[in-house]
Amino acid sequence: MSKVLSRLTAQGQVSVPAEVRKKLGLAPGSVLEWREEQGAYIVRRAGRHTSEEIHEALFPKPPKPATLSELEGGIPRHLKRKHARR
Repeated sequence: MSKVLSRLTAQGQVSVPAEVRKKLGLAPGSVLEWREEQGAYIVRRAGRHTSEEIHEALFPKPPKPATLSELEGGIPRHLKRKHARR
């Protein structure tokens, strides 16, 4: 991973280096998302929806917990269905 630097202006603006703009596909008007994770800020190109929003839309309720025996029994069933002759 290469290291690129930006300088903050007196107005609080940051220039995104050309190398980063190219890799992220940024153009004038692109929106950047700033997220704090474990004491560091992660900057990325913002999408229309976050992965958390998509997950909540697909899975509105948390899944029912399964026992270890249920999980172990599911593996052979899955393999049997996956490799069944059609």
